[in-house]
Amino acid sequence: MAKTDGKRPDRVGERIREELMGLILRGAVHDPAVADVVVSAVKVTEDLGLARVYVRTLMPPDEKGKAAVIDGLGRAAGFLRREVGRALGIRVHPELRFQWDESIDHAVSMERLFDEIRSERDGSGGGGKR
Repeated sequence: MAKTDGKRPDRVGERIREELMGLILRGAVHDPAVADVVVSAVKVTEDLGLARVYVRTLMPPDEKGKAAVIDGLGRAAGFLRREVGRALGIRVHPELRFQWDESIDHAVSMERLFDEIRSERDGSGGGGKR
């Protein structure tokens, strides 16, 4: 069996992301919880059998809102899988698993920590190097 360099799953993931965004923007999913969803990334396994779909919303929701988005997408997963598979024209239609994209939340919390450190250093006065 030939060894792949991982580029095909990346290309398929990007195509899945584009197709899902198109379906959501066109209103193909009739669940109000999915209305403002943005698909930020899709990671596909080497065998193309599973696609982890990372999503966010335009306005940051609370934990219940996040769960509602993931549940809404989960209910529509079969429909979305079928539509994406048709659009891509691939033999294997990857299973779609939706996850909340925490990367932006982590970046914001890190930035807050850096701001706190900066303000403590600025407020401490002299403080040299240790």
